Amino acid sequence: MRVVLGFLLIMTASLASAAAQVEGVRIWPAPDHTRLVLDTAGAVEHNVFSLSDPSRLVIDLKNVSLKTDFSKVDLEGSPIRRIRSARRNGSDLRVVLDLASDIKPRSFALEPNQQYGHRLVVDLIDEKGSRIERATSPTVTQDSAGKRDIIVVIDAGHGGEDPGAIGPRGTREKDVVLRMAKTLADLVNKQPGFTAKLTRTGDYYIGLRNRTVLARKYNADLFVSVHADAFRTPQPSGASVFALSQRGATSETARWLAQSENSSDLIGGAGGLSLEGRDEMLAGVLLDLSMTASINASLGVGSSVLGRLGNVAKLHKPGVEQAAFVVLKSPDIPSILVEAGFISNPKEEKNLASQWYRDKLASAIMDGIHEYFRRTPPPGTLLAWQKQNKGSPEVSQYRIRRGDTLSGVARQNQTTVSELMRFNGMSDDRVMVGQTIRIPSS
Repeated sequence: MRVVLGFLLIMTASLASAAAQVEGVRIWPAPDHTRLVLDTAGAVEHNVFSLSDPSRLVIDLKNVSLKTDFSKVDLEGSPIRRIRSARRNGSDLRVVLDLASDIKPRSFALEPNQQYGHRLVVDLIDEKGSRIERATSPTVTQDSAGKRDIIVVIDAGHGGEDPGAIGPRGTREKDVVLRMAKTLADLVNKQPGFTAKLTRTGDYYIGLRNRTVLARKYNADLFVSVHADAFRTPQPSGASVFALSQRGATSETARWLAQSENSSDLIGGAGGLSLEGRDEMLAGVLLDLSMTASINASLGVGSSVLGRLGNVAKLHKPGVEQAAFVVLKSPDIPSILVEAGFISNPKEEKNLASQWYRDKLASAIMDGIHEYFRRTPPPGTLLAWQKQNKGSPEVSQYRIRRGDTLSGVARQNQTTVSELMRFNGMSDDRVMVGQTIRIPSS
């Protein structure tokens, strides 16, 4: 018995000395929440609760010691005013966040990935939504005749604690796609009749469902999610374009019908149809019709984008692929996912890390979007008005981008080089990057 007791005492002392440690801390401020991440040497037990007057969040960690300095954390842009800590019950650690206002906490543990070890994640959610409302209030350019802009919502995949795929040289997908999304947004905004919105503008994470919610808030005509693919071997390469699969559409229809809170705001986007007050059978029919139309439109714009990408990059597959990606499951908004290339391929990783290559891909995507909407413009838009009034003398403007030629611009706008030269008073067909030329609607 004494031997057993002695062994138990030794084991207890050993476990006490082997307490986990908080080795690092990171903060990711986003428009609607702030994510606090504690790096821990192993999995930890924890408890989180809020206090008011003044606003605080308490994080209790069992059998954990502190091996980092909270005072050196940059709190700018977050609701956290100060982080303090103290020992509790001899072996536990209490972390207290002094807050500017009350928040709703959410916490969970993450397993190690390519970049980080064990982590405890605490999300501070802004339930009042003051910051998210400012970030997402739709601003649609519209003239007195009602010729509104086409709204393209561009989604940079991953972000914050989620780096996405990581290339052999350490290039992170989340960084590459954010830069490319911003470039694409600039190109969209420069095109007359178009307005771009970004789901994220910085290094923070947005839930997959929330990305489509943002698109709905913006009344999007098109949702484009930008990613960089990866594979377990370095050989695969090439860009891809995805639309939602029919199987994904079926499961999504069932999900929307099963969740009553979705019915009141469906359908947003450009459609404006609501399922509120409909019986279940009619609601199902309307959803199926909307989802089918959305997929068909997604395949159409995806085909245009893939064709343009094929002019500047290698394609992984010759046609638009279909899969059940969550970000594509909007029943009312045409949605495509563009895999810009394989970041796991050394050559493509190098290309994706360079601005010139990302610019080339972004220009191709924009050309594909413009080509599709010139053929099938949404009602009430400037492009729809131009298509209906081809004989009108109204003029649009186009800013020359890298790689453009006057003949290419002429083809894109269904006119001729000689007509563009005559209309702009040009003596030859040479153009310069940044030059703005006038294009007759006819």
